[in-house]
Amino acid sequence: MQHDRLAVVDFGGQYAHLIATKVRRLQVRADILDPQASLDDFGGYRGIILSGSPSFSAKGEGDSYTRAIFDLPIPILGFCFGHQEIAKHYGGRIEHTKREYGFSTLHLTGNHPIFSGLGPDEVVWMSHGDSVTQLPEGFIELGYSVHVEALTDGERPVIGPLDGIPPAEHHNAAIANPELKRYGFQFHPEVDDTEHGDQMLQNFAIGICGCQPTWTIENYIEEEKQDIRERVGDQKVFLLVSGGVDSTVCARLLVEALGPDRVHMLHIDNGLMRKDESREVVERFREWGVTENLHFVDASAEFLDALSGLAEPEKKRIAIGNTFIEVSEREMERLGVRGALLAQGTIYPDTIETGGTSRADVIKTHHNRVPLVEEMVRAGRVLEPIKELYKVEVRELGNDLGIDRPFLDRHPFPGPGLGVRLLCNLEEQFDEATTATLERITREAHVLADDRSLGAVALPMRSVGVKGDLRSYEWPVLLFGPTGGTELSPEALWGVILEVANRIYKEVEGVNRCVFDLGRRTTAPKVERLVASTTCDRLDLLREADAVMMNGLEEHDLMNIVWQCPTVMLPVKVDGRGEELVIVRPVLSERAMTARPAQLPHKLLTDLHAHISPLARVSGVCIDVSTKPPGTIEWE
Repeated sequence: MQHDRLAVVDFGGQYAHLIATKVRRLQVRADILDPQASLDDFGGYRGIILSGSPSFSAKGEGDSYTRAIFDLPIPILGFCFGHQEIAKHYGGRIEHTKREYGFSTLHLTGNHPIFSGLGPDEVVWMSHGDSVTQLPEGFIELGYSVHVEALTDGERPVIGPLDGIPPAEHHNAAIANPELKRYGFQFHPEVDDTEHGDQMLQNFAIGICGCQPTWTIENYIEEEKQDIRERVGDQKVFLLVSGGVDSTVCARLLVEALGPDRVHMLHIDNGLMRKDESREVVERFREWGVTENLHFVDASAEFLDALSGLAEPEKKRIAIGNTFIEVSEREMERLGVRGALLAQGTIYPDTIETGGTSRADVIKTHHNRVPLVEEMVRAGRVLEPIKELYKVEVRELGNDLGIDRPFLDRHPFPGPGLGVRLLCNLEEQFDEATTATLERITREAHVLADDRSLGAVALPMRSVGVKGDLRSYEWPVLLFGPTGGTELSPEALWGVILEVANRIYKEVEGVNRCVFDLGRRTTAPKVERLVASTTCDRLDLLREADAVMMNGLEEHDLMNIVWQCPTVMLPVKVDGRGEELVIVRPVLSERAMTARPAQLPHKLLTDLHAHISPLARVSGVCIDVSTKPPGTIEWE
C-alpha cells in the first residue's frame, strides 16, 4: 500500500527525530532527510517540516542546504531554526536576541486552519536564541508569545507573570504565508510540553497537506524480527543487560526473533550501580527464564581504575563506555562466543545527545556511543534493534511483547550509572576569571531571588545542560529561604521557587540549573569546593542517599508519577560542614528530550532532609528545580 508521506529535514536539532515520531503516531508516514538531500529526494512528499538546529540563523550558520525545496508547490512548516530560515528566505529579518527557554503563552491573533480546534491562548515550549523581527512580504503574524514564569496546577503548567513585572511580548512566534502555504513556529510543537502540539501537527499533516492516516505500526514487531534475522544471519548475539527497560525489551525482541540458544546475555557489575542493584537484576532475569545463556561478571575494580584521575564529564563517560567494551569482549572470548554480534539497547536520545547526526551538537557522550563503539558500528559488529525509539515507545513495544509491568515501569538509569552522578574535582583553586564569574552570578541571581524573599548563591561545581540545541557546561545556583521572616505554605513556596529559578537561568548568563536547599536556611551559606575523585567510599555514600530517595518515592506511591529521579553528589562543603552536597532531581517527562521538575509532597521533602543529612560527610540536601532545557536530566 502506498502511504502519504511527509519529509522532516533534520538540521541537527535535539527534537528532529521526535517530529517524525509524532507524525507517525498520527498514522502518517514521516521520513527524515538530510538538509543536503537532492531536490529529487523530495519527490512524492505531501509536505515538508524543517527542524530546529544548534546553528544560529541570524549569523548565517547552517544555511548550506537544498534551498530549492522552497520552490516546491507543497506546504512547508518550520520550527525554531526552520521557522527563521523560512522567514529569511522570503526576505524577513532575523536577529540574535536574548535566549528563551521553557514555557510561554502563545496568543493567537486570529483563526487559521493550522490552529484549528485550539483556544486563543496556548501553552508552548521555547528553546531559541534568534527571532524573526521583521516579516517578509506576503506573511502575516498568526500569534505572539508572552514569556513569563511557569507556575504549577497539579501536573499541568500554568503561565502567569511575576508580581509587578509586565510580561514581554515576543512577536512573530507563529507566522504564515497562506498563498504559498509556508508556516513557521518559533516554539516546538513536537515536544510533550507544548500542550496541544500534537493537534498542531495533525492540522498541518492531515488538514493542510491532505495526508490520509493510513500508516500504522501494527506490523512493527514482525517487521523488526525479520530485520534482525536478516541482519544476524547464522551468527550469535551477545547482549549487555543492565536490567533497565531498554536492554530488557531488546532482550525479549532478540530471543523471539532468534531463539534463546543464539542469544547470550551478560550483566556487568561496574561498581557504579545502585544499592543491591546487580544482585537483583541477575535474580530477576533468572526468574524470567528468557535464556539459559545468562552470564555475570564483577568488574568493579576495572571501572574504578578507568575513572582514576578523571573529573571532566565527557572523559568519565568515554572511560566507562570503553571499559564496558573491553570487559564484554574479554567475556565473549572466555565464553567461546567471540565473533558474535554485540547487541545494545540503544535508544534515540542516546544517539542524538551524542551528536549522532551530521549537524547535531554533542550534549553528552552516552556509554553506548563512545568512539570505540562507533568504530564497531561502522564495521558492522553492533546490533541495535530499538535505536529509533524513545523510552515511551520502548515501553509500548515491551507491553506488546508481553513483558511484565515491573520490568517496564522501572525508572531510567544511565548506563554509566552513579559514575555520572558522582561529580569530581581535581583543581584546588579557581583562577581569577572564574572567581569573578561566580561572584557576578551570585550578585545577579540574588537580586532576582530577593524580590521574592529568597536568597541565592552560585555553586562552585559546573554541570552539563542544553541550550538552543547546544551543549552548555555552566554553573548551578543554590536558592534558599524564605528570607526576612516571610511565611509561605509549601504550595506557595514551590510556586515562588519555580518562578525565581526560571528567571535566573533565563536572565543570568552562565547559569543552566537551579537547586533549592531543603534545610530551610534563611541566610546565605558559604560554599567551598573540595578536591574529590571517584572512590568506593564516595560511591557507597551516594548509594545510601539514593536508596533513601527511592524508598521515599515508593512509600509515597510516586514511582509511577515521577519519571526519573537521579540523586547527585557534589564535593562541596557548606558553612564548614561535611564534604558532600546531595541533590535529588525528580522530573516529569515522556521521552527525556524535555523535562519539568516534579513537585514532591512536603512530608517527603522533610523526610529526605531528615534521613540524608545525618549520613557521614553530608554537608546539605537540595532539590533540583530546573527544566530541560536548560538543565539536562543528569548533571553530567
